[in-house]
Amino acid sequence: MRTTDDSTRILRTAAWIWLGFLVAMALMDFALYTPQIQLLLGDTIRFQPGLPNPPLPLNPQQPGHSIFYPIYLYYFANGLTALFFIFFTHWTAVRERFGGAFYPLMLVVISAAPILISASIVPRFPQGPLSNAEGMALRQLPILFVALTLVAWKYQFIHVIFFSLAVTTFELGLIAVNSFENRGVSVYMFIAIIRTISFVAVGFFISFLVSRLREQRESLREANANLTHYASTLEQLTVSRERNRLARELHDTVAHSLTALSVSLETVKAYFDIDREKTREMIEISLEATRKGVDETRRALKALRSSDLVDLGLRLAVKKAAESAASRFGLDFELDLQDPMPSLSPDVEQTILRVTQEAIENITKHSQARKFSVHLSSDGHTSLVIQDDGIGFDMKSKDSTGHFGLVGMRERAELSGGKLKLESDKGKGTKVALTI
Repeated sequence: MRTTDDSTRILRTAAWIWLGFLVAMALMDFALYTPQIQLLLGDTIRFQPGLPNPPLPLNPQQPGHSIFYPIYLYYFANGLTALFFIFFTHWTAVRERFGGAFYPLMLVVISAAPILISASIVPRFPQGPLSNAEGMALRQLPILFVALTLVAWKYQFIHVIFFSLAVTTFELGLIAVNSFENRGVSVYMFIAIIRTISFVAVGFFISFLVSRLREQRESLREANANLTHYASTLEQLTVSRERNRLARELHDTVAHSLTALSVSLETVKAYFDIDREKTREMIEISLEATRKGVDETRRALKALRSSDLVDLGLRLAVKKAAESAASRFGLDFELDLQDPMPSLSPDVEQTILRVTQEAIENITKHSQARKFSVHLSSDGHTSLVIQDDGIGFDMKSKDSTGHFGLVGMRERAELSGGKLKLESDKGKGTKVALTI
């Protein structure tokens, strides 16, 4: 399927403007010359004092409508040229054959044809309105303005100047070689000079506006490309961080369970032929570790889906995470959750829930705590504080920043535009504070 470029579309628009202008001018000429037509047909013309009388034909002895043939010829020539212009702008084979020369060729046609036809035919119009120099300029001025717009849209300002001078030179050359029956060559020259100055001024503003439009379009294209690249990079970064978090989840559940199970089975193998009772006891321990590992794995996989946010909302999802951990590990807990919570963006809610889950998991696995608390509130800024009474750790240690999934929590906080603060000391528990 072939597509139509902007140049072809604007040429087609110019062609239809040309044709529409000819129709409007024809209607105006018909209205202006109606009194002369009526006079030729022998109609009675009532002359009223104080009102302009209809002009008489140049040659009353000339038979019929022959004195109006130049008018018919003018519209026939212009209309035929405009139709051919439209036809060629729709003829794909011609556009492809001429290639880059097609647009300049159409500019020459729409610029030269109205001047050539007007200079050849308008001076032969019967005496009447718009048959003088001013009328000749008025008949071709709108089409030349269309041609000027085409030049300014496609090319630089220097080309606008060249176009304006070329049009004036071409028209004055035609006036010089034709006989205009004392209709005032100086008037033609004055009109041509004024029009040239006007074309240069208007062309400058059109060229300036088109240049700014193209600069803005290019800037927008670059911004869209940068935005697409940024979105792609952010998506890849998010996926990478989510994989790292998933790896940590699997390490804390499946890997630990399988490691414990492997150690238990090695012990069973060692005691199998020595102490059957000890072997049976170790098998029971292995089965219990396997069941816990399966439960932890299911819990981790369920947490990855984060369906609680959709089903319960943020407040109840945080409450459920705390209650679930407390019931599994026999911990006391205290909740202080604002009710109702204001509406937050999905990524902020996701971050709060994930940080809550990871902080509570750290408490259950590493802190040896007996009690923890969760505080969630929002007043301009959303604040989440999770604190335990566990053994804590040394904040000055070089390895403290990588402990207990803190890297993942900090990454999540930064992606949501928040800040994660950690306070801990040996024997004094740990406090995790998230502010978004």
